[in-house]
Amino acid sequence: MIKSFVNFFSSLRLTVVLLGLALILVFIGTLAQVKVGLYVAQADYFRSLFVFWQPNGAGWKIPVYPGGWLLGGLLLTNLIAAHIKRFSISKKKIGIFFIHGGLILLLLGQFCTELFQVESNIRFAEGETRNYSEDSRLIELAVIDVSNPDHDQVYSIPETFLAKGGEIRDAKLPFAIRVKKYFKNSDPAGPMSAATGEKINSTKDDGTPMWFSEAPLTATMNARNVPSAVLEFVSDKGVVGGKIASLWIDEPQTIESAGRTYKFALRPIRYYKPYNITLIDFRHDLYQGTPTPKNFSSKIHLSDPTHGEERDVLIKMNDPLRYGGETFFQSGFDPKDDKVTILQVVRNPAAVTPYLACILVGLGLLTQFLMHLVSFGKKSKGKKQAEPIRKPSPKVRPVVVSTSDERRMS
Repeated sequence: MIKSFVNFFSSLRLTVVLLGLALILVFIGTLAQVKVGLYVAQADYFRSLFVFWQPNGAGWKIPVYPGGWLLGGLLLTNLIAAHIKRFSISKKKIGIFFIHGGLILLLLGQFCTELFQVESNIRFAEGETRNYSEDSRLIELAVIDVSNPDHDQVYSIPETFLAKGGEIRDAKLPFAIRVKKYFKNSDPAGPMSAATGEKINSTKDDGTPMWFSEAPLTATMNARNVPSAVLEFVSDKGVVGGKIASLWIDEPQTIESAGRTYKFALRPIRYYKPYNITLIDFRHDLYQGTPTPKNFSSKIHLSDPTHGEERDVLIKMNDPLRYGGETFFQSGFDPKDDKVTILQVVRNPAAVTPYLACILVGLGLLTQFLMHLVSFGKKSKGKKQAEPIRKPSPKVRPVVVSTSDERRMS
């Protein structure tokens, strides 16, 4: 049975089938981007074990096709099994080992990247300081305890908990949060608005009325979903208050409970840093006489007292800042305000693996080529030495016999 298992996973037919399934997955996943958007398609098709199908209105779904992680894992298993079964350790095949090792490292590195890479951005104007970056694709409900004048205590509730509805409890909070209604996407509306979606309403701390209506989910790259939720805060003494949290609301709202003051807001999820970054100057240069960008650059001041860092850094296109295990790229700017820059922040623990994989594959190809070249040269030299030396035969003058001579001889 073990032999059959090894034969199956080391089979070349399995390799061909998996590559064919991968091509089909890329095709259907690319088509799905039109409907659900790039990031959702990546999560559903390429960052999953299976592609699921869910009937309209149903609360269940079934797997219908292998996902990217499953196909990648099977291809990796197939490569390792084939290598163990077919290749023996010898000097002649050292190049093959380097090539296969590079391919294995490339697959493992990509898998680690999918699991651990974090992408976010920092958006700030000249003179502003940030100690956090944000991921606009992920939303959190931030509950902030502002009772202590020295620092704020932040509690983060991911969007997935809000989408499920029901009651959310945390032992560190003196109240529970009931999600009465949650819209994954919403638009500002009024009581007489022509919006056809379901509407929710509440008032801000200053008494301003707020209305929001449910909106269809967007899948375009230059737009994002703006969620809204109706929340009810419940303590042991009863309902503390009920308000709306929305990404449309810029300022956090306030609630009092157990003698402490809390603020809450829906916002992009934040990743806090142990250092501060201040934007000193942002440059947006254009080609003369055209609106075409020529250069983006942000001059920042990095302040990290823990490590004694106090320095100015210029971040520009193709010249990022690498610090604290993260890379800061010049990503863009606010078209409405030339003093606002956007830096992309990438944390990828496996960032070096593609370079190492390419080096291994290149070294393997070079080694294999040189070994074949040397072997070919030795065979050609040995063949020349083995050939016998032939002496040239003496030239013999042909004898021409005429017919008259033949008669005389007869």
